[in-house]
Amino acid sequence: MGGLDRNQVHRLAALDFIKEHKDIFITGSTGTGKSYLATALGYQACQSGYKVMYVNTAKLMGQLKLAKAKGTILAELKKIERVDLLILDDFGLQPFDPQSRVTLLDIIEDRHQKRSTIVTSQIPVKEWYDIIGEKTIADAVLDRIVHHSLRVELFGESMRRRNSKIENVFL
Repeated sequence: MGGLDRNQVHRLAALDFIKEHKDIFITGSTGTGKSYLATALGYQACQSGYKVMYVNTAKLMGQLKLAKAKGTILAELKKIERVDLLILDDFGLQPFDPQSRVTLLDIIEDRHQKRSTIVTSQIPVKEWYDIIGEKTIADAVLDRIVHHSLRVELFGESMRRRNSKIENVFL
């Protein structure tokens, strides 16, 4: 994982960001370890007694659309609001439609400075406006999460590609 040193990992693993209700953005290209790092922090949080929810962002938005159709959206949003750490993996791989934008804003608003969120994305934060789509909602979402967040940018060769090369040597 390029872009992250041992001291940074230890500071993140101390989970002070959860106690301080801060968010973390982990960005970088495919295979650099974003989901791996988010999962490790989520696991550490679970071991420390925190409630954690790990979800793929696009799948979550799909599930919440179904919940809205069934009339259970408020209960689902309440569950998300209550977890100490929400991990939104693969943020922005699919653009947000109008309903998902509003739902994203609801989630962020409910958690703002009360709970922590980790967002992993291949897309740099400065391009999230385009992904969220509608400027007013993008402003509202980003204003709430960007200013109270820690940022980790990972770089380097894909870990999957590197591991594949190692395995192919032994074939």
